[in-house]
This record gives sequence, C-alpha cells and structure tokens, in this order.
Amino acid sequence: MSDYLIKSVVDDGQFRAYAVDATELVREAQQRHDTWSAASAALGRSLVATLMLSSSVLKGDDTLTVRINGGGPVGGIVVDGNANGTVKGYLQNPHVNLPLNSHHKIDVAKAVGVEGSLSVTKDLGLDKPYTGQVPLASGEIGDDFTYYLAQSEQIPSAVGVSVFVNDDNTIQVAGGFLVQVMPGASEDAIAHLEQRLKEVPMVSELLLAGQRPEDMLNLLFGESNVKVLDKMPVAFKCNCSKDQFAKALASISKTQLTEIIEEDHHAETRCNFCGNTYEFDEAELRAILAKM
Repeated sequence: MSDYLIKSVVDDGQFRAYAVDATELVREAQQRHDTWSAASAALGRSLVATLMLSSSVLKGDDTLTVRINGGGPVGGIVVDGNANGTVKGYLQNPHVNLPLNSHHKIDVAKAVGVEGSLSVTKDLGLDKPYTGQVPLASGEIGDDFTYYLAQSEQIPSAVGVSVFVNDDNTIQVAGGFLVQVMPGASEDAIAHLEQRLKEVPMVSELLLAGQRPEDMLNLLFGESNVKVLDKMPVAFKCNCSKDQFAKALASISKTQLTEIIEEDHHAETRCNFCGNTYEFDEAELRAILAKM
C-alpha cells in the first residue's frame, strides 16, 4: 500500500487522530493539472486536508465539496471528497510560481490569499445539502481547516498539511495529520498536545525522513497511547464520464446545440477536476439534439 490514511483514538478516547501519506495522490493531481510550485502546494494541501476532513465527518455514500477563494493568484480551489478515501480537485490558475517566503518555504498564503473564505458543502442524502463557511484564517490551508472545524463543526482540532515540491515542479512528498479533541479531554492532555505540535517537524520533513503516518502520530502522542482503528488506501479519483457530459450538453438550449452542430460539427468537453476530455462528433450531437 503506497498512499494510505490511518484512523486512531488516542489517550483512551481523549483524541481522534488521522494521518496520511498522500504523495502519489498529489503527484497525480500535479501531473493532471500541470501545476507550478505555488499552485502545487496550494492544491496539494487542499486535497490532503479535504481527504482527512471527509474521512472524519462522512459515512457511507456521503460527499462534501470544499471551496477556497482568498483572492490570491491561484484563484478559486475546489475539492470533492467522500468517506471512501478518494478526492478530486482543481484550481483556477495552475501556473503560479512565487518567491519563497521569509521562512524559505513556498508562499502558500500569498498564493491563496486571505481576503476570502473556506466553505464546506456536505451532501448527506437529505433534501438539501448543508454548507458551512468561515473566513480564511491565514491562507496556509491547515490553519483554515482548523478554524473551520472549530467554528462550523464545533470540534477543537489541529490540522497539519504539507507538500514538498521539487525544483522541476514534481512532487517529492505530501501528507498530513488531523487531531480532534473529544469531549472530556483533560487540560493536561490538551496542553501536552499543544506543546508537541510546536516541537514536531513539518509533515513533509517527516515523510522525507522515511516516517509513516503511524510514526507521525507516535511522535505527537507516544506509541503506547495511539490505538489504530483503520488503515485505508487513498487516491486521486474522478468519476467523470462521457455520459455525464452528454447530459450536460442536453441541458443547454436547442438553439445553442444547433449552433455548435452547424458551426463546429463537433464538441470537445473537458473535466475541470481531472482534465479528461470527451469528444462528441456531429452524429452524436445530433442524437442528443433529437432527444431534446
């Protein structure tokens, strides 16, 4: 198993903790969208954070969509997640590369911006999806998901996400952790966690050193305190299809579709999430028109 996520309880249920190695997942996203360094880090962190959020709050066939727009040069970021360990996502402007910040790291905050919001829309199979929205805390993504969980889900949490991008824009490592404080957690346990969060290296540094998701949580809490409940593979996966795009073409007006047929004699559609393209020749377009 290359990319995987672990779910655990810590200190006899005082915390729920998740950790993930999502290196291959973020590599695929980078390749599909041809993202440059700052965009790669922003999208990669968003994918990793959404993956962990989905795993922590969804069940069964539930899904959620995260939208981030801070007014920065990468534009809007959209990521879909589910309870089964797969995510898909994209950003408006993939070709963004910025000077390093004062810590000599990729300036994700500047790439994303801070003048905007993070929203999470959950489809739980009810009549209407539920949307929670918070202002961006820092544009660093991890802080923003932490703030969302505290404000919208009422779950005090800590989210750490990290992507190491090589000089040629390829992804070296990517991963993260999510810790949720459960009701009844002692003040001493919370204080210890806060101190450890300050001391533990960035997730990318741990992964570069060969650490696994289990090792991340053991560093935070101590091996004897972590009880792993589940280990699941994770992946970048899109469920788009030609049939879906045929339905989309059928939803436009007859006049619009007729114009496409008469002027272009074909149509090419592209999935924003994964970049797959689907071609419709004139005969296929006329078949769609005939059913409208």
